[in-house]
Amino acid sequence: MNNDRRDAKDRALDEARTDSEGPLTTETGVRVDDTDNSLTAGGRGPTLLEDFHAREKITHFDHERIPERVVHARGAAAYGSFRPYEGLSDLTAAHFLSGPDVVTPVFVRFSTVAGSRGSADTVRDVRGFAVKFYTEQGNYDLVGNNMPVFFIQDGIKFPDFVHAVKPEPHNEIPQAQSAHDTLWDFAGLQPETTHMMMWLMSDRAVPRSYRTMQGFGVHTFRFVNAQGRGTFVKFHWKPLLGTHSLVWDEAQRIQGKDPDFNRRDLWDSIERGQFPEWELGVQLVPEEDEHAFDFDLLDATKIIPEEEVPVRPVGRLTLNRNPDNFFAETEQVAFHTANVVPGIDFTNDPLLQARNFSYLDTQLLRLGGPNFQHIPVNRPVAPVDHNQRDGFSQHRVHRGRTAYYPNSVGGGCPALADEGVYRHYTEKVEGHKVRERAESFKDHYSQATLFYNSLASWEREHLVAAFRFELGKCEDVGVRRRMVANLVNVDAGLARAVAEGVGVEPPEEGSARNHGRSSPALSQARTTFGSVVGRQVALLVADGVDAASVEGLREPLARDGAVVELLAPADGTVRTSDGGELAVDRALPTVSSVLYDAVAVPDGADSVAVLSGDGLARHFVLEAYKHHKPVALVGAGAELGVAPPLPERAVTPAQRTREELGVVVAPEADGTCAAEFARLIGLHRVWDRPTGAIPA
Repeated sequence: MNNDRRDAKDRALDEARTDSEGPLTTETGVRVDDTDNSLTAGGRGPTLLEDFHAREKITHFDHERIPERVVHARGAAAYGSFRPYEGLSDLTAAHFLSGPDVVTPVFVRFSTVAGSRGSADTVRDVRGFAVKFYTEQGNYDLVGNNMPVFFIQDGIKFPDFVHAVKPEPHNEIPQAQSAHDTLWDFAGLQPETTHMMMWLMSDRAVPRSYRTMQGFGVHTFRFVNAQGRGTFVKFHWKPLLGTHSLVWDEAQRIQGKDPDFNRRDLWDSIERGQFPEWELGVQLVPEEDEHAFDFDLLDATKIIPEEEVPVRPVGRLTLNRNPDNFFAETEQVAFHTANVVPGIDFTNDPLLQARNFSYLDTQLLRLGGPNFQHIPVNRPVAPVDHNQRDGFSQHRVHRGRTAYYPNSVGGGCPALADEGVYRHYTEKVEGHKVRERAESFKDHYSQATLFYNSLASWEREHLVAAFRFELGKCEDVGVRRRMVANLVNVDAGLARAVAEGVGVEPPEEGSARNHGRSSPALSQARTTFGSVVGRQVALLVADGVDAASVEGLREPLARDGAVVELLAPADGTVRTSDGGELAVDRALPTVSSVLYDAVAVPDGADSVAVLSGDGLARHFVLEAYKHHKPVALVGAGAELGVAPPLPERAVTPAQRTREELGVVVAPEADGTCAAEFARLIGLHRVWDRPTGAIPA
């Protein structure tokens, strides 16, 4: 790609990029002709200390791990760009939001929160959504999550929360799981966690992919324009493919089949050229309306309902390049909530204030000192000049005699800027020094109820099942009982349903009643549907498959952006009914239905006969059906749908489609069949399908 077409950050990284093309050398550039044998005194003698190559190689290996992040340790990332839809100069002095002609390079990292680097992608957890904007005014980090609220209101409680959700200290069990006593003990004793625990028990905690995951800035920030006028702002990232999730049983099975499921999906989609995209939206609140709500804008456990303040779309984020090296970029990137640029400022949110301290503090340890911004992925594209010269891993060679301000010996440089500078928002702050929470922070249940009321029936079923699963893992019955008692303040019916599943008596209804309000925007039933881009579709085939039936499904789906794979009992090829051959993409024993979004069985009597005698193939269809995925059965393929006991009406030939069950049954893979199958895939799942009796 020509330099004039590459973004500023990509060009800046060129200095750090290196390719292994020359002869092997030591770190000092000395060439090496043997890296398999240490220098010894004779063939069987002792290793000699003078072997500087062996010492360097082993020493580097012994020290090549850095401390992993305490939270958000497991992640995946990509480069891309952000372009505004319009200029926002009336609201903010931030140049990267000044107009659609300004394209800003970005680096985005997604992550789980609780688990270690070696944990799985599809655990029930919050997901990090951190965006580093390399702007002309400096780096701006929008460090958020895929849920718009948080567990606690004040950062002083963050160590307690993390200690509670992490593996229990006496046995380091369980890894990357919230289903254990200490987390639920903490939640039951801290009513402020209730709203976030509702989100954590919802489908939001098991996203289908990073590409279909929302992001939120969580906190209320402040836009400041060139005249110094402030506006409160909440940030939203909306995936253009819609917000979609896994089901919990499926998520657990993926952990064994492909623990890198979400990371692989992000990487592969970018490599295919199907670049993930999100729309940035903002909720704007004039300063004079700060106290116009029945909650406190500074409370990170609260949202601003979109019915009260609509989300205004302001730009688009596109990820279009994978990192060159995971450790150098994804692992060493350093995000910090206090990395702001002119035009964006903080509020007095007590959780945000703590994060502004904590992020910097942890980078100093994790990345070896105060010069971590020298690491290529962290370097801004804006010029850097200051008097902080020394410290571990100083990469710059500063010339001149002075490292202080003011000075005359160095010509007064670096001098103070007189334009484009960062100026903190001017506000009057006064009050007594106290350790207390504002009265406006003390409603812990109203928005949890709002969230519950907003969910579709199938989302509520999943929520109840999640509470039952998680609390059912708690050995202390008192922990279960206390959490159920908390839930009665959200909704009495919810509390009763959970209590019945975890073996405790349902409590009396609390003094709080369900207020009946809802916010439809909170339900994933209201998300974007229709696209099959990036969807993984499995076609089950064997010798004797009908080639026209395969192509009748594969060609239109692939044309629309789906990833269609032929799965057979063994790798290699399968013979078609007309004497030809089809290449097999994967062998059935190496995959599972949980790795795909839909499954189809093409026509071909001999092929279906082979698959009907294969337990893996039969289970594949049954399991996909149980997980509410679209199924297409073409011609003789309907017999494979009968072999596992799918509901009889799902395969009745009298109807081409049983829409309520999401099963397409067709005599041939014609355009109508393929279009209906694609339509169902675009709906993501058939959530109303009854699956409780399906033995898979």
